[in-house]
Amino acid sequence: MSLIPLGFEGESLIAVVVGGGKVGARRALSLSNAGACVTVIAPDISEALEAAPRLSIHRREYAGPDDIASANLVVAATNSRDVNERVKNDAVAQRIPVNVTDAGEDGTFIFLAAHHQGPLTIGVSAGKVPNAAARIRDLIARRIDGRYAAAVTECSRIRERLLASGGTGEWHVAASKLIDDEFCTSVENGTFGEKAAQWR
Repeated sequence: MSLIPLGFEGESLIAVVVGGGKVGARRALSLSNAGACVTVIAPDISEALEAAPRLSIHRREYAGPDDIASANLVVAATNSRDVNERVKNDAVAQRIPVNVTDAGEDGTFIFLAAHHQGPLTIGVSAGKVPNAAARIRDLIARRIDGRYAAAVTECSRIRERLLASGGTGEWHVAASKLIDDEFCTSVENGTFGEKAAQWR
């Protein structure tokens, strides 16, 4: 699988997750928490899903292509290889991106091991070794902490204000000073705030 890293706006997604166990719950909740409209189809539903708000739950077996026809993203997360294969084939036939949780290379997309810190999101893939991706993600998370989230948030505020008052030129000048080669150093040594002060 040759990956193209993309970021989807969560609220634009209509997702169907087939499978209500631990993995299906994790995927459904992550999508729902990002703002997606999520339907879960499974005869057995985990406690995590039972307690979750904003999910549409259908307690039954996967019935076929009509179950996913209105989706723009599908997750096959059952404990049956045959069912997951059916879901994958139906999604591919309808040109809907599909993730197969028990065989990531069989689907058309995978979930990256993600680190979220405020407006900052970092995703890691390690081919067919997701546990390695999670370890690398955790290492990155120890360094890319709340200081970076605060700096990115500050840059976003400055950008919005300058674009509203002066157009792109003023923002480009500010960005060249704020987000220069020393950006990470200034965030980590605490001097970024001083650099940003002149544009507040």
